[in-house]
Amino acid sequence: MPKREDLKSVMVIGSGPIVIGQACEFDYSGTQACRVLRAEGLRVVLVNSNPATIMTDPEFADATYVEPITPEYVEKIIAKERPDALLATLGGQTALNAAMALHANGVLERYNVELIGANVEAIERGENREKFKQIVAQINASGLSAESARSVICHSMDECVAGADVLGYPMVVRPSFTMGGAGSGMAYNEQDLRRIAGAGLAASPTSEILLEESILGWKEYELELMRDVKDNVVVICSIENVDPMGVHTGDSITVAPALTLTDREYQHMRDVGIAIIRAVGVDTGGCNIQFAINPDDGRMVVIEMNPRVSRSSALASKATGFPIAKIAAKLAVGYTLDEIPNDITRETPASFEPALDYIVVKVPRFAFEKFPQADPTLTTTMKSVGEAMAIGRNFTEALQKALRSIERKEAPFSWAGEKSAIDVDALLTSIAVPHDGRLREVQQVMWAGASVAQVHEITDIDPWFLDQIALINEVGELLVNEPELTRELLQLAKRHGFSDAQIAAARATTEAAVRDIRYGLDIHPVYKTVDTCAAEFAARTPYHYSSYDQESEVEPRTTPAVLILGSGPNRIGQGIEFDYSCVHASLTLREAGYDTVMVNCNPETVSTDYDTSSRLYFEPLTLEDVLEVYRAELAAGPIAGVIVQLGGQTPLGLAQGLKDAGVPIVGTSPEAIHLAEDRGAFGQVLEDAQLPSPAHGIATSYDETLSIASRIGYPVLVRPSYVLGGRGMEIVYDESMLRDYIDRATEATPEHPVLVDRFLDDAIEIDVDALFDGEELYLGGVMEHIEEAGIHSGDSACALPPITLGHMDIERIRRSTLGIARGVGVRGLLNVQYALAGDVLYVLEANPRASRTVPFVAKATGVQLAKAAARVSMGATIAQLRAEGVLPTWGDGGTLPIGAPIAVKEAVLPFGRFSGVDTVLGPEMRSTGEVMGIDADFGSAFAKSQTAAYSSGLPTTGRAFVSVANRDKRSMVFPVKRLADLGFEILATEGTAEVLRRNGLKATVLRKLHHGRGAHGEPTTVDAILSGDIDLIVNTPYGVGSRLDGYEIRTAAVTRGVPCITTVQGLAATVQGIESLKVGGIGVRSLQEWAGELEALRAQQLTDQVAADGSISGTANTGTGSADV
Repeated sequence: MPKREDLKSVMVIGSGPIVIGQACEFDYSGTQACRVLRAEGLRVVLVNSNPATIMTDPEFADATYVEPITPEYVEKIIAKERPDALLATLGGQTALNAAMALHANGVLERYNVELIGANVEAIERGENREKFKQIVAQINASGLSAESARSVICHSMDECVAGADVLGYPMVVRPSFTMGGAGSGMAYNEQDLRRIAGAGLAASPTSEILLEESILGWKEYELELMRDVKDNVVVICSIENVDPMGVHTGDSITVAPALTLTDREYQHMRDVGIAIIRAVGVDTGGCNIQFAINPDDGRMVVIEMNPRVSRSSALASKATGFPIAKIAAKLAVGYTLDEIPNDITRETPASFEPALDYIVVKVPRFAFEKFPQADPTLTTTMKSVGEAMAIGRNFTEALQKALRSIERKEAPFSWAGEKSAIDVDALLTSIAVPHDGRLREVQQVMWAGASVAQVHEITDIDPWFLDQIALINEVGELLVNEPELTRELLQLAKRHGFSDAQIAAARATTEAAVRDIRYGLDIHPVYKTVDTCAAEFAARTPYHYSSYDQESEVEPRTTPAVLILGSGPNRIGQGIEFDYSCVHASLTLREAGYDTVMVNCNPETVSTDYDTSSRLYFEPLTLEDVLEVYRAELAAGPIAGVIVQLGGQTPLGLAQGLKDAGVPIVGTSPEAIHLAEDRGAFGQVLEDAQLPSPAHGIATSYDETLSIASRIGYPVLVRPSYVLGGRGMEIVYDESMLRDYIDRATEATPEHPVLVDRFLDDAIEIDVDALFDGEELYLGGVMEHIEEAGIHSGDSACALPPITLGHMDIERIRRSTLGIARGVGVRGLLNVQYALAGDVLYVLEANPRASRTVPFVAKATGVQLAKAAARVSMGATIAQLRAEGVLPTWGDGGTLPIGAPIAVKEAVLPFGRFSGVDTVLGPEMRSTGEVMGIDADFGSAFAKSQTAAYSSGLPTTGRAFVSVANRDKRSMVFPVKRLADLGFEILATEGTAEVLRRNGLKATVLRKLHHGRGAHGEPTTVDAILSGDIDLIVNTPYGVGSRLDGYEIRTAAVTRGVPCITTVQGLAATVQGIESLKVGGIGVRSLQEWAGELEALRAQQLTDQVAADGSISGTANTGTGSADV
């Protein structure tokens, strides 16, 4: 049936901030949906609180609302926009839960909004554990063998304990309506059960959990299916977990298609999957169904179903070339599968199931180094922050490519060193517990002599996968022992996925030497095409992967190409914001007449969508792999250059190696990158420009580190050179702390020096994004951090325009930024971080690349900085971009007119996933994502950002508990007094309460945890928080090092989901937010409306300027650095 004509406008709900369990795969699916729906002539209304995604750029929807995804805010948007339908199946669990709440509240009925993609009944049947279990039982009763694991549904702790008597230990605890396994776990005894089930009941919006018999060690599989209104069903992809049951599928290494099923088992699984999607009633979209099979007897159980596009859908899309989200959007508006053409073949319809003639492997990326106190054991609660995918002609090739794609030197298999030095017993003990890096340990212990049977007995990893690792070890052994690296041996190693670096390590030589031998023998990969049909039909879309095979499928071209290096797997410090800039560069340069070639290995992103760029190479971002892509493309046609400045630190680290190999780098040169990143060279740039920076030194030894710190004076900020996301960075307050840091976190050597900086207490930190073309500077945005310096810029809330900086401050920032841009030699984007201490503007660091804040600045100022940066990289000037309308004709982000909206960016932190981790923020970045609040005043914008970042948002009444360090007691008095005036009851620890009383504020004293409960059972601070008696917590830590006072308070706050403010600056902003909420009337406006208003204000500003000066002049247009605006 054709598209429905009764639908004129559709609201799409996004997934909100990037969190563990719900990452940018939903940005990818939502972006696809918006593009499809607009192409179908529908008005698209989007709501998503995440500024970092390309989905929330105004060009992808007709009305884009960067607002909190809560029923209250979404209802305001529905009331204003009056959409005909709501599509909530492409925004993960966040969108689905919001839609269900809107239905329950009667909002959808009140405004006559139809839920499309999956109806309420289907969502209920798929998500409600009890109803889904009944559906599986009905399928079994109809004659098709299907069963669920034995289980008990519980709604209270007493029911959980009773359920354990029925099922026995161990058992799986799974909450309903959650994502990424939040609140789930494996209970081995009643103590475990009470801990996990308590968290699960709290995590589930319906306070429902499922206790399930243990199927630990079983084999785990997933099927991705789609169904239309005519009951056509297709199985898009089967996925198998290499790790057995007990590890969340998001944390497991997975492979597509499933490799260890017999055909009979696969057909049975397929039949059950099709029966489930029909019985649940998903009739216009996709779903994901998870299965487990007992390897001993073949018994199959259905684990769960997601009646929506899931995390695995992005992987299945990239693995097959079948655009699941795009097809789901078309099905939602009335099309059937047989009516939708396949983009890649342009001959087959979407009702043709994809066929694969290659193997796909996904490897998760973790961030335990950011949370040293966290338990690194992998369980049913997801802990990974990203993933990489690789494609090969066989499993060994795909696996080894995937392991090097996650950019951790400990991940790829290794044959370096002596086999006899491996401690077999220690490794056999270690691999018994799932953890990051376990597969490398499996490879090592098998190389040292452990058998397939022995390792299978310990790990439950299927013997077929272990046999493949044994095969890789056989090749590794040849590399170690053969006297000569012959053509045959090199080709054999390459066909099993060995990198030049691995071969070099095995043979105790250098990567460059191996590459020279390989080039001399003319051994290079060819590039195959992902075509959805195993080459049965010709592919029209150049989506490539490398293999050491015979025939290359790269087509010749005549248009000059620009290679864009992506950012690889998401991780803390390098996330979706960098993919955003890469996508904009690709789309912009295609419009400018270039062919764009994307190189990336992240299956979750828009950059790896097959129609974002002219060509896509799904390859690891290593020097070897990028050089081979460049070689293949150079043979295909002319290359205008390679862009390395948009994908974060990953491509930046390749810049010099590429240039040394003769690859043309466009934009900021590798030499300029080095000038900014090398502390000594950058210090000279600042000195030449007469710009102050905090006293600092570079230490190449242990003693030198101590000497520099002593000369500069404590506190000091110490960190390794060349880092992203503040990795390994700490503030230390005395020599003993510094000694501990060096012993624990880093080593100082001439090759890897340690940077030591004077730490500026009580300074305002400022973030600046700018563009420089060699002559003119365009100040993109000036952001003022709400927290003081010392908290990583990625974790600090910030406001744009700055809320306390004056005109003269911004002009000083402009002059300093111009001096740095000229001194470094920037051609494109530049991010500079400053600290304003007293009246001195210190330069903290400069990064000549796209930064995390580029998407936020674009949304806040209505200017697409990433588009402009791509053009500048290819030689365009700022004046030219102003003339074309890419940049404003006059003014920039430093001259935003009075009345411009205030945007607040707030970080979203993963502390709920890592029990026992202190929530105090510092110079090491720990956030996984961000949200944005935008409104006419700071208070309203800040309140929106808090509502978007935290499930409970800011309270407007109740009890506020305050416990602050001595240094903060003076500055906390006025904000706490205002809280009391707003009606909050104030509770405090004894010292804080005493200061408040002296200032006329009544505060109830709570006992500190280490004092214990009172003689009459008076609660401690932690008791009060855990019992739900506290609505807002203000706790600034005192003390230094890892034993910060208040740790238990902040941990209890995370457990209960109570807002916990750890800085006085944050408290002041919170008070303004609460004031705005109390006044009421916070409205919603689309980015398109804000941009229109901003454009009108800029036009008036220009008119006023001309009237005052008689001409258009000033820094914002000339970039001269003078202060005459």
